[in-house]
Amino acid sequence: MRKRAIVSVLFLFSLLFLLPDQGRKLHANAEDSSDEVTDPPKVEKKLGGHGGLSTDSDVVQESESISKKSLRSSGEKFEFQAEVSRLMDIIINSLYSNKDIFLRELISNASDALDKIRFLALTDKDVLGEGDTAKLEIQIKLDKAKKILSIRDRGIGMTKEDLIKNLGTIAQSGTSVRISKKINVFNVLVEKMQSSGDLNLIGQFGVGFYSAYLVADYIEVISKHSDDNQHVWESKADGKFTVSEDTWNEPLGRGTEIRLHLRDDAGGYLEGSKLKDLVKRYSEFINFPIHLWASKEVETEVPVEEDESAEEESETTSTEEEKEEDAEEEDSEKKQKTKKVKETVHEWELLNDVKAMWLRSPKEVTDEEYTKFYHSLAKDFSEEKPTAWSHFNAEGDVEFKAVLYVPPKAAHDQYESYYNSNKANLKLFVRRVFISDEFDELLPKYLSFLKGLVDSDTLPLNVSREMLQQHSSLKTIKKNLIRKTLDMIRKLAEEDPDEVHDDDKKDMEKSGENDEKKGQYTKFWKDFGKSIKLGIIEDASNRNRLAKLLRFETTKSNGKLTSLDQYIKRMKKGQKDVFYITGSSKKQLEKSPFLERLIKKGYEVIFFTDPVDEYLMQYLMDYEDKKFQNVSKEGLKVGKDSKVKELKEAFKDLTKWWKESLAGENVDDVKISNRLADTLCVVVTSKFGWSANMERIMQSQTLSDAKKQAYMRGKRVLEINLRHPIIKELKDRVASDPEDGSVKETAQLMYQTALIESGFILNDPKDFAGRIYNSVKSSLKISPDAVPEEEVEAEETETSEEDEIRWWSEH
Repeated sequence: MRKRAIVSVLFLFSLLFLLPDQGRKLHANAEDSSDEVTDPPKVEKKLGGHGGLSTDSDVVQESESISKKSLRSSGEKFEFQAEVSRLMDIIINSLYSNKDIFLRELISNASDALDKIRFLALTDKDVLGEGDTAKLEIQIKLDKAKKILSIRDRGIGMTKEDLIKNLGTIAQSGTSVRISKKINVFNVLVEKMQSSGDLNLIGQFGVGFYSAYLVADYIEVISKHSDDNQHVWESKADGKFTVSEDTWNEPLGRGTEIRLHLRDDAGGYLEGSKLKDLVKRYSEFINFPIHLWASKEVETEVPVEEDESAEEESETTSTEEEKEEDAEEEDSEKKQKTKKVKETVHEWELLNDVKAMWLRSPKEVTDEEYTKFYHSLAKDFSEEKPTAWSHFNAEGDVEFKAVLYVPPKAAHDQYESYYNSNKANLKLFVRRVFISDEFDELLPKYLSFLKGLVDSDTLPLNVSREMLQQHSSLKTIKKNLIRKTLDMIRKLAEEDPDEVHDDDKKDMEKSGENDEKKGQYTKFWKDFGKSIKLGIIEDASNRNRLAKLLRFETTKSNGKLTSLDQYIKRMKKGQKDVFYITGSSKKQLEKSPFLERLIKKGYEVIFFTDPVDEYLMQYLMDYEDKKFQNVSKEGLKVGKDSKVKELKEAFKDLTKWWKESLAGENVDDVKISNRLADTLCVVVTSKFGWSANMERIMQSQTLSDAKKQAYMRGKRVLEINLRHPIIKELKDRVASDPEDGSVKETAQLMYQTALIESGFILNDPKDFAGRIYNSVKSSLKISPDAVPEEEVEAEETETSEEDEIRWWSEH
């Protein structure tokens, strides 16, 4: 026994002697002798898949120290640039809720690396290499046991110098600004991110890589460039990182692999379904295939063992055996018995197999495909088709592709907090990489109801919202989007049979194309007409284009909508102004005294009943050389009256007396009216002051200021209908006795009544009511001094509590 033990010990010592002492080698190469000595991980045989990423649970074989997240002692140590350390400290200690963007950033970086090698391959095909190395793709692999998420690309890769420069300092690529100026801007952005927690700033200056520390506390970057050996960059984001020549991992051939050692609270990113959703959301339309190493259950046929076959045969009856004996012997020679079993297999699953629809020619895309894409884009699961869409490519100095949709109906909160919200429904892509769906700088607010996407090849990928706002290409993109949107809406109106002029309607009816598109613009206007009006207010450069899209009812439209072009076409000969009136409802306006003479003479008047119309008409001063005239304001000219001068002179004493009687009512003047037919008198406002409807709107504002409103309130002018018998009688009474109190009372009452009929709100309703009651007394021949009788009060008697209880019980 003792001899055999000695022999065994000697054998073990000989084995240990033969093994290479990797630990001592690493220790000899270490710069800091106090660091822990570690053995490099061994490379185990791949079980399948593409080079660089192992399969199943063998993503990485790490040494003990690496699993404890200690930096490799054999590496050359560096310190992060101060600005990067600040950024990483903010990220690591952040409480950001949306950490998903790390995958977007890393996939975007991988896509950029693939773009670079693809560009080099245009002039040198050999740069791609051969076999798997030549495949331009992105691979994602996860190891649940070790909490490692790996992302691999076959891009251009990084040299040792690139790893130090790109991952340890502010990236110098992607901008032409000097590095000193760049650092100053970067400092400002880091401070903003620290105070606001805006994740959109993470991608600034190509530092999107550091967003990986949102989910990982230790990262390895393995990279191979054609001009250098394979190296490993690793860091715990503690202010230091190391770079080592990689002699233990499997050769990549070319490209980069990032291994994220996930935090304990980031375990959700180890689920394949979670990664699929993120890739579908952010990177579905990347130009290069993205593969995920996934598992699935499949049914396979396996041979049946002899024991199982014997059991099956024993279950058959002897009779059956005799009958089928010959047939089974013949079949067994031809076919071996098998059975179906379920087993788990692993394979690379393509995640972005859907080609970007907007990259195709609009002629190749069917209406059904546009509708399906809209439902997917807008997350609208109804069966309604979008009202309209526009798919176009813009070329030139600024290149981009866009698909814009008009939704089938307005959102329930379409105009809530219009000026305070940053709501946008346009997704921004840069080179097929999703950037944001909350970017509100591509379209003005009045077009925020649109849904769609913009994919630009000109905008930089890793920029913040603040930088994009200043980017020169953005203004060009915005201008093109507005123009295309207005063309799309105009076309929507042109194709609607209800919008066609009578001269062309017969031709369209014959063509039979009016069924589906009939009434489509009327529906659009009811849902989004307010947006067009807001656009006229806000967008001076497109005001005339937007004005062509206006729709409204008029005194001659018979309940249908009409346009300014149609109104102008129907204008009377010699009519110079476009007449309109504003109010709270069409029903109210149809009875307005301001329309009496205009309607009698055959003029058409536009009804504006939306509160925003009052603001609209302050900006829409003219259209096609025609001025707009509010018929409730002074300055209205309706034909010519040869006797105007004579009439003015005849009623001069009455108008002067009436103006003096209303001195305390803020009445600027009393004039003879040319707009009344049957009504006694009306009150009009000055041309540039508020109308009665505008005064009502402003007074209903929650935070309205009466003192400030007094400056904007227009001066009031009382216009009288000299053809009315009451006015003629009043003229005679004033001529006989201008100091008659009853005549003054009547004149005051007539003015207050005219205020109400003209749409104004009385400042003193009780005074008006008192005058009405006095008038009633006079008509009933009741003395003006008569007052209501005094009330006779009954004496109150004290009742006991018992009496009250008895009373309530009886009643």
